Amino acid sequence: METHNFRNLKVWQLSVDFVTAIYQLTPLFPNDEKFGLSSQIKRSAVSIPSNIAEGSGRGSNKEFARFLSISLASSYELETQLIVANRLNFLTETIVQEITRKLHEIQKMIFSLHKKFES
Repeated sequence: METHNFRNLKVWQLSVDFVTAIYQLTPLFPNDEKFGLSSQIKRSAVSIPSNIAEGSGRGSNKEFARFLSISLASSYELETQLIVANRLNFLTETIVQEITRKLHEIQKMIFSLHKKFES
């Protein structure tokens, strides 16, 4: 049984920084979106590092890989929500492109780590 220290993982560290950036963006949303898309975006963002951390404590590489997969799925969900926020003019194209660039970096890291522990 192998445990993984999530705090030492660069992808977890970047994901936590990313959550902070998302929380700084959501006040730009209209007030009536406080419990709508804004809330969903924050939940999806928090889910990324949270699942990395939870998987790291599961005790097996197979379980860790499963939670990395969940984390990756949350990142795709978040990417979709950012596109919707842009189409609704809650976020500018420039902001969405910049934040999505960072998200793609995290997605690539999660995917690579998942491949390492998948088998």
